[in-house]
Amino acid sequence: MTDAVRLAPGDAAPDFTLDDQAGAPVTLSDLRGERVVLYFYPAAMTPGCTTEACDFRDSLESLSAAGVRVIGVSKDEIPALAEFAERDGLTFPLLSDPDHAVQEAYGAWGEKQNYGRTVVGSIRSTFVIDADGRIEKAMYNVKATGHVARVRRELGVDAA
Repeated sequence: MTDAVRLAPGDAAPDFTLDDQAGAPVTLSDLRGERVVLYFYPAAMTPGCTTEACDFRDSLESLSAAGVRVIGVSKDEIPALAEFAERDGLTFPLLSDPDHAVQEAYGAWGEKQNYGRTVVGSIRSTFVIDADGRIEKAMYNVKATGHVARVRRELGVDAA
């Protein structure tokens, strides 16, 4: 199996509607006019995903001040996302994509290496979507540690 999709700057961001940790629908096209950081992570409450989510949480004020909205997406069901948000004080939307259709549309689902084995699952990826709904940046196979600082640097957003 190969990764069917790889989005690149200038591509239209695939639209979607997914439910957040409170069960409320979030539609990407409703956010036109804003820059969005859309990040895909493998599983709520795992060490790397917690590091990444908490780094986004800690950078939320400076990102928001720069007009950037943060949204996380995983295959987790809503109750797990609600627990994750509650446990770690995550105040941005965490979206449930249990059939991984949105992850597939973004090329964030496919083969990856996990402890030396090839498995199929969520590929930690981040996309910056501009106010017109186009991909500004596409980052695949990112590392959780230090990633948010890299996103801030690339967006020209100072730390909070």
